[in-house]
Amino acid sequence: MNESVRNAIVCLSEQGLSGRQIARQVQVARATVRRVLAEVAAARDEGAAPVPTPRPRRRLDAFAELLGQLLGRYPDLTARRLHEELRQQGFTGSYPTVWRWLHEHRPKPARAPVVRFETAPGAQAQMDYASYTIPFTEVGPRRLHLFSYLLGYSRRQYLGWVERQDFDSTLRQHLAAFTHLGGVAAGCLYDNFKVVVQGYEDDEPIYNPRFLAFANHYGFRPVACRPRRPQTKGKVERPFHYVQTNLLNGREFRTPEHLAEVTAWWLANVADVRVHGETKERPLDRHARELPHLLALPAHPYDVASVVYRHVSAEGLVAWQGHGYSVPWRWLGRLLAVRITAQELIVYDPQLQEVARHRLLPAGGPGRRSVQPEHQPQPSEGPGRAALEERFAELGPCGPRFLAGLVRAQRCGWDQARRVLALLTVYRRADVQAALERAVRYGAFGLACVQRILAATARPKPVLEVLAEEERRRLEPLLRADPVPPRPLSDYQALCPEGDSHGQASPASDPDAADRSVPAALERPGGPEGGRDR
Repeated sequence: MNESVRNAIVCLSEQGLSGRQIARQVQVARATVRRVLAEVAAARDEGAAPVPTPRPRRRLDAFAELLGQLLGRYPDLTARRLHEELRQQGFTGSYPTVWRWLHEHRPKPARAPVVRFETAPGAQAQMDYASYTIPFTEVGPRRLHLFSYLLGYSRRQYLGWVERQDFDSTLRQHLAAFTHLGGVAAGCLYDNFKVVVQGYEDDEPIYNPRFLAFANHYGFRPVACRPRRPQTKGKVERPFHYVQTNLLNGREFRTPEHLAEVTAWWLANVADVRVHGETKERPLDRHARELPHLLALPAHPYDVASVVYRHVSAEGLVAWQGHGYSVPWRWLGRLLAVRITAQELIVYDPQLQEVARHRLLPAGGPGRRSVQPEHQPQPSEGPGRAALEERFAELGPCGPRFLAGLVRAQRCGWDQARRVLALLTVYRRADVQAALERAVRYGAFGLACVQRILAATARPKPVLEVLAEEERRRLEPLLRADPVPPRPLSDYQALCPEGDSHGQASPASDPDAADRSVPAALERPGGPEGGRDR
């Protein structure tokens, strides 16, 4: 091993790189890295310069001419194949000996230089994520993701911390970046993560249609980078090291909100006003020249709120990311639309009228509940016992028997009866009837018993089927009304002219002419169509 390799190993170790990273960069074995670092440490302890450990002469010296010939004819010859050839010529050494010799003497392939390219103002931006575990002093360590959007010309960037790298968070951070930078670049480079790229077909990226709709709204073009080529987005990936060594290094953060405040201050007072090492200018100054070339923001921002459907549970809650949010008790068991914004969760009834609004609970951690007192039933509200008995009677002979047994066996039997009826919105009516029959047969009078039976024997109704039932229930009163009866043709004779263009009497003058004309046309060969053909 020459001194340049030893010096490179020591320098990389002083920079804090691990043994694996040093071995990968210098292209030596990790054992070699450990041996060199141990020799340097021992020499420093003794106060003398490190002396390379002389390697004993190997028995390969006698085969030097053969090795040179083989390596010259077959540059890609493996150590295993070379060892087999040497064994045939009388070599008795081990395979690691041949491997070490080949590793030292094989010419190293020259790496292609990375050519830096600059883009015109407003032509390109780059976006990426980086993950960090932040030891907050008040809430403990949290795993957060740093969103970065950087303009390629000015190198001015936006940073935002999120808890998830999901679709909604990514779009919200894009909106914040566009507002912070005052416009949108014509194109943006992305990694191949699912928010942007769904997959590949014939080496061509298949973009997420929802993300394309967002990009079309703002007029920019997403560009997926080639897989396993990180230098394509070097402008946005390199600043993460600057963030780690300048923003996060030597600072303490109390909460995620405090981290966001410090990040905004750091961008405005440190990152934007420093002299960039590549451009030799401040990003803020170059951004002033780039701003007129950015795409203007539309009059109305893109609505990035998610809309999902959720069943109201027996406790009167809708679930989102492990938490429960209350709705009025009258919607128990119904399928309702839920809209999630950056700060709130709004619940709508089937007519899209708002029925509940909650502030979003923090993601992660144990499940919590957001319950509003006005959503709970009052003593004078709720279905009466007579109405419950009528509803259970509609479920067949087993319905009243189950209700009677439930009221006798459970202290809160009437309340559980309402929750059993709520299962009709999740499961089909026949499945609920079969579950009640089974519960009566085995004397299992309880809500939990019915839920276990349904979970084992039935499958929930698809969302489309539930929505169809909701619409059928809404239209049923209208369909039951008496339809409009058909009218005689004489009611329309007043709308016809007195005579046609051939001078014949109009239907208004001869009431029976219209009735006679229909069978006359049908009596022609080929029907009315055949008469016109002639």
